Amino acid sequence: MTGFITTERDEGVVTLTLNRPEKRNAISTRAECDEVVDAVEAIRRDDSVRVLILTGAGSAFCAGGDLKGMRDRTGITQGDTAAEMRESYRRGIQRIPLALYELDVPTIAAMNGPAIGAGLDLACMCDIRIASEKAVFAESFVKVGIVPGDGGAFLLPKVVGMSKALEMSLTGDPINAAEALACGLVSRVVAPEELLPAARALAAKIAANPPQAVRLTKRLLREGQHLRLSTLLEMSAAFQALAHDTRDHREAVSAMLEKRAPRFEGR
Repeated sequence: MTGFITTERDEGVVTLTLNRPEKRNAISTRAECDEVVDAVEAIRRDDSVRVLILTGAGSAFCAGGDLKGMRDRTGITQGDTAAEMRESYRRGIQRIPLALYELDVPTIAAMNGPAIGAGLDLACMCDIRIASEKAVFAESFVKVGIVPGDGGAFLLPKVVGMSKALEMSLTGDPINAAEALACGLVSRVVAPEELLPAARALAAKIAANPPQAVRLTKRLLREGQHLRLSTLLEMSAAFQALAHDTRDHREAVSAMLEKRAPRFEGR
């Protein structure tokens, strides 16, 4: 482990912090990619985790890739040939969207500062994005003569729509927090000191609900982005049958009828 990620747990809410503030939390090495993936995989295997918060240490959320590494073809962009570079992406940073975007646990990106290039795409892998007023965002790959190599071409249009995604991707220009809110890139903008409290309060609201129903709901919304309605309805019927068969569903109904707080067990 490189220490790129720090982990904090408060009951069912896990906070992962990118912890390289001196380099603005840029993702530079295969080991750092592995650490992110390993942390997400550990959460996937832990049924007691109900919500994941992802944030950055220091003044930035994530500055994307390492420009010196790009110049020298080291780290996540190592390779003397095009074939070697392709494998570097496949075995390195591309493992992060496959792990994070497909995670059943709900995820919140608490964006404390700039989210640039791969950093913006990392935030788009999360389900919900909350931004500090100091945050700025850029899909800036074109500025250094490359393309979104970590899934941004899939993720960003789903978040902001194709027109805005193309504008951001083809210009590489940054937008501020107010513009991000207006285009739906983030759902809330708060003062810097309120960012983590706001993310944790939102996480607590999600975590208070039956965890299996929460995970199934997230999966339906994810799959609904690319399925036909008839196919999604079939999946919804199957998921609904699973939800009706849980103890937490029966507890939720009983608690409402008895006008008391529910006690969910995740079963």
